[in-house]
Amino acid sequence: MRFQVLTIVGHAPHPLTGELGPAADRIAEAVQTAVAAERLGFDAYAVGERHAGPFLSSSPTVLLGAVAARTTRIRLLTGVTVLAVLDPVRVAEDYATLDQLSRGRVELVVGKGAEAGHFGLFGLDEERQWEYQAEKYELLRRLWREEEVTWEGRFRPPLKNVTTLPRPYGGRPPRVWHGSATSLRSPELAARHGDPLFSANAVQPRAAYARLIRHYRERFEAYGHDPRTAYVGAGSGGLFIADTTREAVTRFKDYYEARVRQAHRPALEGRPGYNTPFRTVEDAVAHGPHLIGSPQQIIDKILGYHESYRHDLQSVTVDASGLTLPGQIDQLHRFAEEIAPAVRREAPTTLWREP
Repeated sequence: MRFQVLTIVGHAPHPLTGELGPAADRIAEAVQTAVAAERLGFDAYAVGERHAGPFLSSSPTVLLGAVAARTTRIRLLTGVTVLAVLDPVRVAEDYATLDQLSRGRVELVVGKGAEAGHFGLFGLDEERQWEYQAEKYELLRRLWREEEVTWEGRFRPPLKNVTTLPRPYGGRPPRVWHGSATSLRSPELAARHGDPLFSANAVQPRAAYARLIRHYRERFEAYGHDPRTAYVGAGSGGLFIADTTREAVTRFKDYYEARVRQAHRPALEGRPGYNTPFRTVEDAVAHGPHLIGSPQQIIDKILGYHESYRHDLQSVTVDASGLTLPGQIDQLHRFAEEIAPAVRREAPTTLWREP
């Protein structure tokens, strides 16, 4: 198993105290967390992209550029790049620049995004989100793999003999994962191209995500790709480690449940993937993907999900814990020391060992 730290740089008032720090401090914390993640041996650091709601992650390339300048080894992922609302030419340019800056450490996770509001913000029709996603991804692939690209589609002006610059580092296109939360369309697109899949694994029961991953693996092989390269990543609903599960529940309960109430979006009630069904911390521990509890309980939970998903990359999120930055870094230290080694032993992977 490989491990990454993910942030979407949330910037909402503290759900219990109402406090809200400066945006500059919050962004600086995200960079400091990445530096700590590399020092602690995590394999990747990921920044999401949000254009609606209380988040400061609308420009992940800028934030990851700052991370690239302060790190040397850790891979830089997105989570997700909202390709459905972006111009593939600009995506090709921006992320190839980041790939050069980091000397080949960039991988994208592309998706339509988890915020319903961003389509209107960019003047796009939400009903066509999957059409946008498929067409724009096909163009992005060509722009990174070919020079003098001539192309015509439905959602942007045609291109004639276009070569985007810079080219990806070392002449190899960055790996692209497909974010998957609710629909079979992302697993299908990933399988068609032989790309890896990244399951949100955040706000639905396990069976919902297992269905998407199962479809991906079946279609991956049907398209003629080597099933040994059908890599899968999985998110989690948040990380909170304590010496015992009882202590974790006691310390995290008030914050967790207040945050669930704060984040609830009544207008999206009934739409899968938006509002968590795990309203109490006890429910989250027992049934949700949240990594809350003692080190052994979290080890067991990750391995339990691995039985269902056979995933290669586990993502953890620590900045939704209500802890200050030193407390968050301590959580990552405990994860790296007390949890990651045991999971790595029990769930080996060839991810990031290929030539």
